[in-house]
This record gives sequence, C-alpha cells and structure tokens, in this order.
Amino acid sequence: MLECGMLERDKQSLRRRSAVLCKQLVVDELLIQSLLADNILTESMAESIMAEQTSQKRSWQLLLLLPKRGPRAFSSFCSALRETEQQHLCDLLTQSLEQEDKETHVDRVKRSPLPLPTQEEFPAKRARTHESMEFSLDADSPITTPVLPCTPDFYLSRCQQSYRMKSTPRGFALVISNVTFDSGAAPDLDPRKGGEVDDEVLRKIFTELDYLVSVHRDLTAQDMRTCLETFCRRPEHRTMDSCVVCLLSHGVDGAVYGTDGQLLQLDWVFQTFDNARCPLLQNKPKMFFVQACRGDEMDCGVEQIDGPARTLSPNCEQRDAGREGEGDADSTQRGDQRRPRIKLPQRSDMICGFASLKGTAAMRNTKRGSWFIQELNSALRLRARDTHLADILVQVNRRIKEREGYAPGTAHHRCKEMSEFTSSLCKDLYLFPKYQPQY
Repeated sequence: MLECGMLERDKQSLRRRSAVLCKQLVVDELLIQSLLADNILTESMAESIMAEQTSQKRSWQLLLLLPKRGPRAFSSFCSALRETEQQHLCDLLTQSLEQEDKETHVDRVKRSPLPLPTQEEFPAKRARTHESMEFSLDADSPITTPVLPCTPDFYLSRCQQSYRMKSTPRGFALVISNVTFDSGAAPDLDPRKGGEVDDEVLRKIFTELDYLVSVHRDLTAQDMRTCLETFCRRPEHRTMDSCVVCLLSHGVDGAVYGTDGQLLQLDWVFQTFDNARCPLLQNKPKMFFVQACRGDEMDCGVEQIDGPARTLSPNCEQRDAGREGEGDADSTQRGDQRRPRIKLPQRSDMICGFASLKGTAAMRNTKRGSWFIQELNSALRLRARDTHLADILVQVNRRIKEREGYAPGTAHHRCKEMSEFTSSLCKDLYLFPKYQPQY
C-alpha cells in the first residue's frame, strides 16, 4: 500500500502541464499496463480509467490519480511515456522540473551561457513512428504483463452459455511463422523483419492461456500443408476443448506464401479443420489468426469531416459426421451414443482474425512485431479474463483503427490498417484463463 503522495515538485510539474497533457496525452492499454506493472495503479483504477469514453477524460482521470500514488509515481509515469513513444511529453515534464529548480535554486550552476527561452517548444502532436511493412524506428519490446486471471464467480456465471473450456491444457496451438524466404525461389519476398517477435509473442501468450504451443518457422508451402495435416490429426484433440492456429507470412487475398514462393490457400486450411476432416474437434472452437498482407494496396486513410483533430496512434497482416454406423467423437466422449445423432454443417465453430482487409497490406514494426499481433497480445492479456473472443477481436479492430504509420512513397507518407474477423461460432467463447473448475 502506498503510504505517502507524490513529491511536491513533481506535483507542481504535473499541475503546470495539465492542460497540455489533457490535450495531447494518449492513455492507451500499453501506458496503463506499464503503470500496473510498476504497482502505481491498481486493476480497479486501470479499469475505471479505460472505461472513460474520450481520450481527454481518460487523461484527466489518470492525472487526478497520479499525485496520490506515492513518490515513485512521477518517474514511473515518465518511463511509461517513453515506452509508449510520448517522449515529447516526458521532456516537457522534465523541462518543467528544471525550470522550477532554476527559480528556487538561484545559485545553481548554469548549463549554458546562453539564456534559456522563455517558452518551451514541443511538438503539437506525438512524434510519428516510422513503421510500415519493412520500415520502422526503434521501439520497445512487446508487453509481457501477466494474463489477468478469471474469477470463480465469473466462470460460474458464464460457463453454461459458452463453449466448454475446462480441459488442462485447453488445447494445442500451432504457430507457423515464415520470416526468411528463399532468395532464389522467391526473390520478390523480402525477409519479414519483426516476424520472429510475433511468433515469440504468440508462444508466450497462448502458453499463459494454458495451450501447448508448437512453433514452426520458415516452411515451404508443402511443408506448411504437412504440418497442418499432422496437427489436425493429433489423437489428443479428443480430450481437448479447443485449438489455435496462427499463420504469419507474406500473403495475398485468400492465401499465404511458403518460403519457396508457393501459395497455401486459406480455404484449404479451413477445410482441413472442418467437421468432416477433423472429427475430433467437432463442436469445439477452432481459432485462427492470420498475420499477412491480403493485397498490395496501401491504406493511406481518410480525413474525418466531423471528427476530432488527428492524433497519431500510440505506436507509429464434417459432412459424414452424422452417418449411421460411424462414431461421433463428441457424443462418444460423453457416453450418450443412444441419442439420435444431429448432423453438423460442413464447417462450423470457427473464428478467424485477419490482420488486414481484403486487398490491403498489413503493417509490421521491426522491433515490436506486427500491429495486429501486438494488439491481439495486449487485448488477450487484459481482457480474456472476462470478455469472449469475438468482443476481444472487436477491441483489436478499434485499436488498429486508431493507429497510424509512416509509409515512404505513399500520398502524405501516412498509412493505416484495418483488421477484421469472420466467425461461425455458435456460442460465446471465453478462455477462462488461469481458472480450473474443481468438478
């Protein structure tokens, strides 16, 4: 528990710059998680801040709380600003402290013979992050705040109307990440700088969500097919409640590239896991995440005619299941073979998140990884405890919509991205992280 408030001079610095901070500060999940990890904010404080509907209200709420959060709150806040690429606001607060020191300590040694300007100059907006498919400035590593746990009360309130999610582990997760391509067979496919960050992020997050994760890197199209077929046929799926498949590569609409420049059709992937070809996963949720371009078109964004002044984003890709005489894996598992079998659609209980819209490119930062995987990681860590996956992907869409990057050679040198997802889920899909029912 914090026993005392912020140092008086730090309070004064925040107070002096409160108008600028309210106007320019971007209070996003990355910044809040940094303060959570440093024990400056509690979970309830974080939730109340993020529940505010506008950026200015979130900023004001945070600025009201910080002076009460102990002597480390100011330095932790400055560190969080640097981590979320709001260095200009950190500099502004630091300059304010230096100015106060000069006023109160007149005998302080001057750093320069030249007089200081009477008014600090600072950027009107957050400095741009130069990120595109292959270009970016240095950025911090992806967030690793622990996944927030589901509570027993929440599980009991949702388990009846949602997919069964009790197995230990929850299921298998397969990550195929193509980073380096054959320069002879695929000369037009550049290395995916930052792709190795994505597959490590996915390995960590799904491990924390209690999945057995296997990562395969740099596979040809045929090797990808073989890997997916082997994964699909694992007999252990019978005792698991779900599965996850992540595909990270260059791509076009409807397909992703192998390292040999050959295409793997996504429709074939979904077909491989349908109710006919993967009976052990019938009636169980199958999650797919595709980080790949779906075309060459760069989304340069559109100005809102009635929107607020633009602020840069925080960081700137079975049919025979019911035949008589054949076993139904799901009903056999529950021991009620005497009931008449209900036929299933060819394909159901799937949800797939795509990094970009059809025909458009996906953005990737060379240090933090792709925008889509960054936001998916953040949303799962913060929201999986009490939000079903479809709503989590809506939140990912919202966060992607807010981002903006730098794309050399495009109009205005700005680029946007918009993720989307498709779903044939028939129930709410809660992951119930870190909770294991006792029955």
